[in-house]
Amino acid sequence: MAVRRVLKMGEPLLRQVAAPVERFDVELEALVRDMNDTMRALNGAGLAAPQIGVSLRVVIFEVADNPRYPHLSPVPFTVLINPELTPLGTEQAEGWEGCLSVPGLRGLVSRYTHLRYRGVDAHARPIDRTVRGFHARVVQHEVDHLDGILYPQRIADLRDFGFEDVLGAQMSPMPD
Repeated sequence: MAVRRVLKMGEPLLRQVAAPVERFDVELEALVRDMNDTMRALNGAGLAAPQIGVSLRVVIFEVADNPRYPHLSPVPFTVLINPELTPLGTEQAEGWEGCLSVPGLRGLVSRYTHLRYRGVDAHARPIDRTVRGFHARVVQHEVDHLDGILYPQRIADLRDFGFEDVLGAQMSPMPD
């Protein structure tokens, strides 16, 4: 198991736009394994390659029996490379988000509720899905990392940003 150090907000690499993946090889397979090990060890719902110091357009995500998100419907394990997102409509919803690169904090962020995402998996096989709710939210959150954006940059009112242990009951469950 290779659990990697997660970069924290303020580190320059997290502000960069990640490069497209061009080679599907053993190095990419190793990166995906390390990302998966790291995400699971930290009970994350997703992880982007830049969060572990690799500036490539690779994200992974899954919600299944995650103690941080016990009330959410499952999101299948997905490796998404060179993603493209297309909002399906203009409807957005606010939801509390956290991030492994912003530990201990949560913020209220507005995201599209319905979207289509496309890309390829670790074997260059096409992925094309239409999703709603938390699945749509987690994809948008992770893909933001590939463009150098962390969720605090999307918070409309900083009064809706704080430490998890202080916010407590103020945070309603994320919409599913």
